[in-house]
Amino acid sequence: MTHVTIVGGGPGGYEAALVASRLGAEVTLVERDGLGGSTVLTDCVPSKTLIATSDLLTEVGTSAELGVQVPKAVRADLAAVNARVLGLAQAQSDDIAERLAASSITMIDGTATIESAGAVVASTADGDVRVETDAILLATGAHPRVSADAQPDGERILTWEQVYNLQELPEHMIVVGSGVTGAEFASAYNGLGAAVTLVSSRDRVLPGEDIDAANVIEAVFTRRGMTVMGNSRMASVERTGDGVRVTLTDGRTVDGSHCLLAIGSIPNTEGLGLDAVGVELSDQGFIEVDRVSRTNVRGIYAAGDVTGVLMLASVAAQQGRIAMSHLLGDAVHPLDLGKVASNVFTSPEIATVGLSQQQVDESDLQIDVAMLPLASNARAKMQGVHDGFVKIFARRGMGVVVGGVVVAPRASELIHALSLAVSASLTVDQVADAFTVYPSLSGSVAEAARRLHRLG
Repeated sequence: MTHVTIVGGGPGGYEAALVASRLGAEVTLVERDGLGGSTVLTDCVPSKTLIATSDLLTEVGTSAELGVQVPKAVRADLAAVNARVLGLAQAQSDDIAERLAASSITMIDGTATIESAGAVVASTADGDVRVETDAILLATGAHPRVSADAQPDGERILTWEQVYNLQELPEHMIVVGSGVTGAEFASAYNGLGAAVTLVSSRDRVLPGEDIDAANVIEAVFTRRGMTVMGNSRMASVERTGDGVRVTLTDGRTVDGSHCLLAIGSIPNTEGLGLDAVGVELSDQGFIEVDRVSRTNVRGIYAAGDVTGVLMLASVAAQQGRIAMSHLLGDAVHPLDLGKVASNVFTSPEIATVGLSQQQVDESDLQIDVAMLPLASNARAKMQGVHDGFVKIFARRGMGVVVGGVVVAPRASELIHALSLAVSASLTVDQVADAFTVYPSLSGSVAEAARRLHRLG
């Protein structure tokens, strides 16, 4: 029987463990912080739970358009919200533990060091445990990047892992960083009722996303009272009694009650012993892997944020599954980033799959594009939805769908039709011919596909 040792209990680790067990391997999983990893305990699950409350308040705040009169005193009890956030995160972690136990996976609560490609040492509260193994999967994740001039204190200067200790809604939250994490938290606290200033070092929010989508989100942020500071780079953050002061590199300052740092992630590789076994790292410190999750060292695989391939829970899980299928001789489909669906949980959300607008613009591919504003959708009008659109990319002359963007409430659900189309190489006519409910927001996906029929 093949013995697999997995270091890290996040999506890349626990999904790999379940696959390996199903394929007949003996599996040991070492986790130091809790099953589910940062995704479940401090990142994805908590943040999206917080955002769910924010989204509800945003809907309530716009309900007058639908003829609903709501008392102005409606507000969030942040202590109760965060208690629910942490409770749900722990419940999800417990569910994962039950699934692993039911699959006869050995779990060790400790910190792992790679001794060799055939041995892992786990430091536990009861001493060191040496595990001899046939293969290793590294799925140790990443942690928030901080600056020497902006040190979190867990009270006023915070990383995204520390915000759930807040008991009262910040009077003025300054969010530094306008990537996905920064934009999501800025949107969330704005929806919860806090004053928010978003400090962006770039000329727009969400610089890595579709430009049309990013422009919609920035316009919504501004309309809802958020201050967006473009081309503004943080130099330092300091406490000022009961508040904080963010100093920018051009000398300007921004004062607020709290500051949330969203300036990137650092892979958790320190102390793993990778140098001793010769595992190659990128210039940014991420573990280098191929499309089946192999490192350069035979028998050692890696998955998830520690690889820096695409920092999504879904990608981490897929990398872990692929690694175990490759190791244990099951059918393997190498990771195809051209078919990955992702979502930005702002309000409204941005969902994308396949080729991006930037890739289309920078390539020699002949691509037709259809973009349909949601404002023309009957269901959107009924629900008071004014912002958003559906965009589809298709190969000219063939009509094969190669990418899409949806900006809408719960775009994460609407993108699935386009994700299926990209994954199965469906044509725009096939997407358009599938029945959609009337009225529905998904009707705009089919209508956008129809717009490409003559071009296809």
